[in-house]
Amino acid sequence: MEHWVCDAGRVNCRVANIALGWAWPDYVWIALVVLALAGLWWVIHKLSGVVRYVPNGRVGIVERLWSPHGSVEDGRIIALHGEAGYQPQILRGGMHFFFPFMYRIHLEPLVTVSLGTIAYVFARDGEPLQPAQTLGRVVSIDDVAKFLANGGQRGPQRLILREGTYAINTAQFVVLASEGVHGLNLSPQEQDMLAGMRRLIEERDGFTPVSVDKDSTGIVTVHDGPPMPSGDIVAPEVEGHRAYQDPESFLAAGGLRGRQLQVLVDGTYYVNRLFATVEMCPKQVIDVGFVGVVVYYAGARGEDISGTAYQHGELVANGRRGVWVEPLLPGKYAWNPYAGKIYTVPTTNFVLKWISGIVGGYKLDENLSEIELITKDAFEPRLPLSVVVHIDYREAPKLIQRFGDVKRLVESTLDPMVSAYFKDIAQRKTLIELLQQRGEIQATANEEMRERFTAYSINMHEVLIGTPSDPEGRLETILVQLRNRQIATEQQETYRLQEEAANKERTLNSARASAAMQEELTRSEISIRVNENAGSADLARATKDAERVRVTAEAEARRIFLTGEATAQAAKLQVDAYGGPDYRLTEQVAGQFFEAIRQGHQPVVPQVLVSGGAAEGSLGALLSGLISSTMLKRGGDSIIPFKSAAE
Repeated sequence: MEHWVCDAGRVNCRVANIALGWAWPDYVWIALVVLALAGLWWVIHKLSGVVRYVPNGRVGIVERLWSPHGSVEDGRIIALHGEAGYQPQILRGGMHFFFPFMYRIHLEPLVTVSLGTIAYVFARDGEPLQPAQTLGRVVSIDDVAKFLANGGQRGPQRLILREGTYAINTAQFVVLASEGVHGLNLSPQEQDMLAGMRRLIEERDGFTPVSVDKDSTGIVTVHDGPPMPSGDIVAPEVEGHRAYQDPESFLAAGGLRGRQLQVLVDGTYYVNRLFATVEMCPKQVIDVGFVGVVVYYAGARGEDISGTAYQHGELVANGRRGVWVEPLLPGKYAWNPYAGKIYTVPTTNFVLKWISGIVGGYKLDENLSEIELITKDAFEPRLPLSVVVHIDYREAPKLIQRFGDVKRLVESTLDPMVSAYFKDIAQRKTLIELLQQRGEIQATANEEMRERFTAYSINMHEVLIGTPSDPEGRLETILVQLRNRQIATEQQETYRLQEEAANKERTLNSARASAAMQEELTRSEISIRVNENAGSADLARATKDAERVRVTAEAEARRIFLTGEATAQAAKLQVDAYGGPDYRLTEQVAGQFFEAIRQGHQPVVPQVLVSGGAAEGSLGALLSGLISSTMLKRGGDSIIPFKSAAE
């Protein structure tokens, strides 16, 4: 017999089995009720699938288990017309009700793409790819039904996912993100295929956007689309594809598969690496002092604009295939090295040295050495040489077109030309002439070689000839002789200069002495001038006195003459009166004689008689006696004979 007892405010149920003697506690009955409800929910939710709850952080992918319309077609995954299979619609967060035992709901997490990364999409259903395609065309993947209806294709897609969270039907679209793969019920074959796809993306660093820095250039190679025509190595540039970030626009504008002419410059680009890969190359820098001559491999073939006078190749307008007529000036260029090659040509003055072991800054002369000569007198010196040259930047394209590069020009043309020129000169000169006439040879070479260099589109400024060398040492002997000869010449010149210096020193000393005596010389000169003036005055006075004396003397002489003439006349008359001139003369002499005796106190009778040899009694005898007596008086004991006029 059962007995139920119910207290107010609570349910307290007991089952008493008086016959058996036992009862169940209250919590057992509660547990039985909970289990019954859970079983009912499991039957409704799991077995029948009538009610499903989808969390907000997930999506529900609907799989239809059976349908009166049968299954999907072979090769298809998505059931678009109510067939059994995966349905195109997805379930978002909330409660959803279904017909019992007809659907299975797969709860999948939302697809999240991390910041700064790219995710790739693989479509499991859709139209097959065309032969020229490697990726499916871009169609929105928000709605699977629209994707398939709008021509979406199966396989890897051109579409990529940027950072963010996406509610995607992973039964149709498998997403390869940097964190992992998002896909529903992947078969082992699909997993292997997606693993290979992932490795390829990682090799191309495809989960991160393309970043091009300021010193780099992005060279793009497209792996999808129509192929390039035969003979082209670079696909032409097309517009409107946002730097390869919009594959559909690129292909619609006529873009072709292969390496592209258009490059990526500084910036960040979200490029599908399955569609296009990017190779980083440094920017082309043309330094100051250089120009870049372009040999272009892309573009249409251009018309030759070099002119009829130029017969060494064609030059084309910039942008055409061939050698560009205008070089690139100094600067930095985002250059595609696969589209053309840039040959840098120096435009500043540089030196080519024919000297072993010495290389210029451009290394154009690293294979040059001294020129081996044979002189007229059979010496074999080696001549070092330096040539200063310059290339006009406007002539640089012709130079590259003709020779390929500057170094080839130097080694294949300039070296033989310069060597032959100086060999010819050496054959006409002796070794001493080659040494002594270096300046003349250098001046002649400057004029003659300038014209030869111009023929090769190079401006030659100067030829510098060094000192020849002789491996056998004979040149040193010649140089010693020349030095000795020069020393002798210099000694002669030294002696001559010393002589001139001595002469100049004497002149200097004289000048110094003159300067030291300048005051005295000045006084002397003044005194000389004073004396000259005084002498002139004296001369003038003397001249006047002489003139006066002369006049006076003439007058006195006239007077005396007249007096004498008168006296003589009177004397003549007296003589005549006294008996003649002899008598008169004797008288006068006797008178003067006696006057002299009187004044001289001479004795009248002489102590010594001196005979003059005159006739006795004559006047001569008398005078002779007187003179003899006088001389004896004055001379003491000495006797001075007196000779008469007759003796």
